[in-house]
Amino acid sequence: MSTQVIEQKKQVVAAIVEKLESSKTTVLTDYRGLTVAEMNELRKRLREAGVEYQVLKNTMTRRATAETNYSELDEHLVGPTAIAFSTDDVVAPAKVLHQFAKDHKNLEIKAGIVEGRVVGVDELKALADLPSREGLLSMLLSVLQAPMRNFALAVKAVSDKEEGGEGAQQEA
Repeated sequence: MSTQVIEQKKQVVAAIVEKLESSKTTVLTDYRGLTVAEMNELRKRLREAGVEYQVLKNTMTRRATAETNYSELDEHLVGPTAIAFSTDDVVAPAKVLHQFAKDHKNLEIKAGIVEGRVVGVDELKALADLPSREGLLSMLLSVLQAPMRNFALAVKAVSDKEEGGEGAQQEA
C-alpha cells in the first residue's frame, strides 16, 4: 500500500475521531434494503434537523473508536453502516431516525453515543420519545406562567365580585 493511500486513510480516521468527539449524539444505523429514494428522503429529514448522515467504512470507524474509547460500538460495526452525527441537538438524530424506522422497516438503529456515553437501541428510542427542546421550553414556560395566571384570575374574580356587590347596594 502506498504512503499516499495510508495518509488518506489516516485523514479519514482523524475526521471520524473529530466527529465522534464533537457530536452530542451519534447514532449507528443499518440501511440495508432502503431504496435510493428512501435514503435521499432520510438524508433530507436529517439535514433539516441539523444532523449529518454518512456511510462510513466499518474498518475506518473501528480505528476511530479505538482512539476515542468508544470501542463498545465495534460489535455494531458490521454490515452496511451509516452514522448520524449531531453537534447541536441531543434528541434530533434519535427522533428523526426512530420516526423514519417506524415508517420504513428496512432501517435498523444499531446503537449510539449520547453525550459521551455508549447507549443501546432502547435508550435511543426513549430519547426519541422525549419532546423537542422547544417543546420542553414551552412546557417550562407554561409551568412558570401558571401561578401568575391563577393569581390574575383570582384578582379578577375578587374585583368582579366587589363590583357586583356595589351595584346591588346602589339599586337598593
